[in-house]
Amino acid sequence: MTRLAALGLRAGLIGVACVALASCQRPSDEDRAPTARAFPRADRPVSGPGGSGFTTEAERDNRKEAQTVMDLAAIQPGMTVADIGAGEGYYTVRLAARVGAKGRVLAQDIDEAALRKLGARVEHDRLDNVSIKPGAVDDPRIPEHSFDRVFLIHMYHEVGEPYAFLWRLWPALRPGGRVIVVDLDRPTEQHGTPPALLFCEFEAVGFRLSEFQRKPEIAGYYAQFEAAPRRPEPGKIKPCRLEAGQVTRAKGR
Repeated sequence: MTRLAALGLRAGLIGVACVALASCQRPSDEDRAPTARAFPRADRPVSGPGGSGFTTEAERDNRKEAQTVMDLAAIQPGMTVADIGAGEGYYTVRLAARVGAKGRVLAQDIDEAALRKLGARVEHDRLDNVSIKPGAVDDPRIPEHSFDRVFLIHMYHEVGEPYAFLWRLWPALRPGGRVIVVDLDRPTEQHGTPPALLFCEFEAVGFRLSEFQRKPEIAGYYAQFEAAPRRPEPGKIKPCRLEAGQVTRAKGR
């Protein structure tokens, strides 16, 4: 065998080995929704669903949680607001009262049982300015160019496909619209989201942070995002990496 042929064979074997190794190391997408597979996989644990009951509403009101968040978000009469991950409606009913008869609230969740309870509550309280809609794990399924505010309250750590979810949320904002996140500063598997990870994932899909505050009234932090002028195509999104408590962006895909 000539030296050139030997080098070619060696290069070919190395190439095959690299392909085989990459295929072994690359996570399978079989566990993901087909509609999410064009987006990066989240490099972080995901919390299981928390309790959706509203037995602690009085306690939350005593510390003025919803009032504080709505004040920070500048919720005004006549606004249109989406409450994503609404559960049984702690924020939904309070937003409905704040935006008034000329405003609208869309309550969304992927938990059908919670939505049925919320529907009964909306009907009982005759909240004519509230609509209810089921969502998906990778898509909030809310109309484009429709919302002044989108609320993600103590639920972002349960979003298993953040890049697909946020990318599809981006068009829902009206000019001047904002996405409001309230969460705890702790690991995602402990029902919280470290702020640096939150900022990174939002930035990756075309949002930018406009306000951040830690508030005892909400037992966590308040983050507010606006849509950047453009969002990247799914294949161009650079995912966030969480390593040893540090958050970095991938250099390429």
